[in-house]
Amino acid sequence: MIKTFEEKKFNIPKLKGISEKAIEIHLGLYAGYVKNVNELLQEKEYNRRFPFEFDGMRNHEAYFAHFEGGPQPFSNEGKFAKAGFDLEKFKAVALTRGVGWAIVYYDPISKQLMHSWVDEHHLGTLAGLSPLLVLDMWEHAYFIDYTPGEKKKYIEAFFENLNWQNVEENFKTATQ
Repeated sequence: MIKTFEEKKFNIPKLKGISEKAIEIHLGLYAGYVKNVNELLQEKEYNRRFPFEFDGMRNHEAYFAHFEGGPQPFSNEGKFAKAGFDLEKFKAVALTRGVGWAIVYYDPISKQLMHSWVDEHHLGTLAGLSPLLVLDMWEHAYFIDYTPGEKKKYIEAFFENLNWQNVEENFKTATQ
C-alpha cells in the first residue's frame, strides 16, 4: 500500500505586509499540491507531473513554516549567518525574472550554503541538498497585496515576518 501525504496545518500569525486573504489563497493552492501528489501516487504508470506537484508541496511547507512563531530577528552570531549567508545576494536571486523560488540550500559535501533560483517547483533544484530558506516568488504568493512591479516590497514583507529561528533549526538539522 502506498503511503499518502496529509496537508500540514500551519500556525501563521497575522503578518505585516502579507494579508490574511493572500495566505488563505496560498494555503488553498498548497492543499491542491497535496491532493495532486496523492492522486498521482495511485496511478499505475509514472506521470511526469509528479515532481512538479511533489516539490510544490514540499517548497510550500518550508515557506509557510518560516512564519510560524512570529517574526524572530536575524542574528549575525547564528550558525546560519556564520556559514556564509548573504542576504543581499538572496534578495537578488529572488528578483530573478519569471516565476519560481529563491532557495538557500546546504551542501553536506562541500559544507557550504548555496543560493539558487528554482524555476517552477522542480526545474533547477540542487540534488542532495537540504533547503534552509525558501521564498515563493510565484505571483500567487503576492498578487493580492502587490503588483508584479512591487516584488521588492513583497520580499521585504517576507523578511519582516520571517522567523529566523526556523532557518537556524533547518541549518542545524541539515548539518547534523
